[in-house]
Amino acid sequence: MIGHGNLQPEVDHGIPANPYNPHAWIIGEPSIGPGTWVGAFTVLDGSGGLAIGAGCDISCGVHIYTHSTVRRCVTGRACPEVDRAPVRIGDRVFLGAHAVVLMGVTIGDQAVVGAGAVVCSDIPARTLAVGVPARPTARVVVDGSEVRFEPLHTAVFS
Repeated sequence: MIGHGNLQPEVDHGIPANPYNPHAWIIGEPSIGPGTWVGAFTVLDGSGGLAIGAGCDISCGVHIYTHSTVRRCVTGRACPEVDRAPVRIGDRVFLGAHAVVLMGVTIGDQAVVGAGAVVCSDIPARTLAVGVPARPTARVVVDGSEVRFEPLHTAVFS
């Protein structure tokens, strides 16, 4: 009975149990390093190979995909295969809320991906990447407990 103290009935929401978050959907058998935190409403697709390093924070709503059905769909199933490519995420990587990481991407150690970013190409270590598509905008500098973001000097687009 709902509302009786702190007890609520168990609800089968169809998401397979995992050791990271009861509200995360983890597909396949990804490798996830120690100390990594996974937020609610995430999708971690390990069907094409997924390795997440140690000490990462995977914020709420992040989706990481290691497969794509685009070619199968647009060919009317003439191309029957589902494309798959592994995703590699280094140690101490922060993925902001609702970021999306697409198949075949590597994100280097201590990188920061901004909220809502769509990562469709590799992000180097110690780089801040934001936007759609995600683009490097700053270098992540860690000095003890201090962190600063040093802007990358890039050409200005007119």
